Amino acid sequence: MSPRRLLVATLLGSTLFSASASADTLRDALVSAYETNPSLTAAREGQKATNEGVPLAKANGRPDVTVQPTYFENIMQDGGSSVTQARGINVNGTVSAPLYAGGGIRNAIRAAENRVEAGFANLRGTESAIFSAVVGAYMDVIRDESIVELNRAQVGVLSVNLEATRDRFEIGDLTRTDVAQSEARLALATSSLESARANLIRSKEIYIQLVGREPGRLEAPPPLPNLPGTPDNAVIVALENNPDLIAAREGREAASFDRRAANASRLPTISVFTSPSYSNALNSVSSNIPGFQADNSSFTAQAGVRATIPLFQGGQPAAQIRQAQARLGQAQELEIAAEREVIAQTRAAYASWKAAQDVITASERAVAANELSLEGTRAENSVGNRTILDILNAEQELLNSKVQLVTARRNAYVAGFTLLAAMGRAEARDLGLEGGVLYDPVAEYEKVDNAWNDWASQPDPTTKSTRTVDTPAQKAEIEPIPSQLRK
Repeated sequence: MSPRRLLVATLLGSTLFSASASADTLRDALVSAYETNPSLTAAREGQKATNEGVPLAKANGRPDVTVQPTYFENIMQDGGSSVTQARGINVNGTVSAPLYAGGGIRNAIRAAENRVEAGFANLRGTESAIFSAVVGAYMDVIRDESIVELNRAQVGVLSVNLEATRDRFEIGDLTRTDVAQSEARLALATSSLESARANLIRSKEIYIQLVGREPGRLEAPPPLPNLPGTPDNAVIVALENNPDLIAAREGREAASFDRRAANASRLPTISVFTSPSYSNALNSVSSNIPGFQADNSSFTAQAGVRATIPLFQGGQPAAQIRQAQARLGQAQELEIAAEREVIAQTRAAYASWKAAQDVITASERAVAANELSLEGTRAENSVGNRTILDILNAEQELLNSKVQLVTARRNAYVAGFTLLAAMGRAEARDLGLEGGVLYDPVAEYEKVDNAWNDWASQPDPTTKSTRTVDTPAQKAEIEPIPSQLRK
């Protein structure tokens, strides 16, 4: 099975995405962002505008038909004229079609088509960027909920410790110093809890911004399958599939055709034309010549071939060519810059993912060791071999290792998804977001590719994204985190 198919199967697997009615899954968040995120819906509308570049370019190679009707009244005429006309209408028409334009039309069309392809890739990149941000926000909420819960539990433990320390101080078993140390640690833990609450609120608000609704109880995300074994393998895939690099390549191709089209500005053009003309005096012709009978209407027509040969245009063609050459050079350099960036992003994401995996392993060992250390320290304190400060330090070290473990799991998942995004495998078509019909930019382009009707129109667009003004300000009061999310 291909990596993409396996990724789809994993993300759609019922065992991985099973959720209660009150829980949200990562897939739910991605589908909501795919359908309602304003940055993504705006990018789709922008692509529609890019699509129109092709019919605009093709229109320059199609026949042009114009009609110019004129109605006139002669309000002053020479009194010595033997024939007068009081009013009339003229209808002049022109039909012309280009035969040869120096390659300008053909190359302009091809440049527009390449820009459409670049737009497709940019739209993919926008999807990938939005999804990466959603994954980051989703994991931030899970991480910060866990950290709030851990700090809340720490405050509870230290509150019990302080009460016990005070009781032992009352009977002379401990000193005032022991009580002060316990009070200080409880105060620090309380401040850490408030900071954790603020971080959780911030993460929830970012989630709302990206997804369009407030988070419920978030389920653990599914594992990311078929991540590459080496950074070199990741780079090979990224150089083939990364949407930003593809967009840069198509942009360079478009600039190349623009360069060719610029040559047409100093070449001859040839077109065929016909010019019919009809006039009618509306029976308003009169004469003082006996027996004169006026012809009140006439029709004429011309047809021919017209050549336009530019001789001097003030240096404009040369400037246009130099400009196109410079833009081609710019596009070539930007392609290399995009390639460099893709390579760096892919290798960095791979390194971050691998490092986070190692941090997870080390943090799990640290949590286990610190739990054992705290248990031993409490036992030794009961027989007088350890101080209250030793217990407080052991509790703090255990909390720190748990927070580090939660953070490492968040970092590993986000880095893994970022790696998939750099490889061009983190878009709707890869993730199997089948909550509705997927947006098809190619189908939208095909609707207008060969459009020729001047009167074809579509209704004005309506807003597709959702507003978040009605969502309440988030709080950090959370339900207890299920044990499977803290493992």
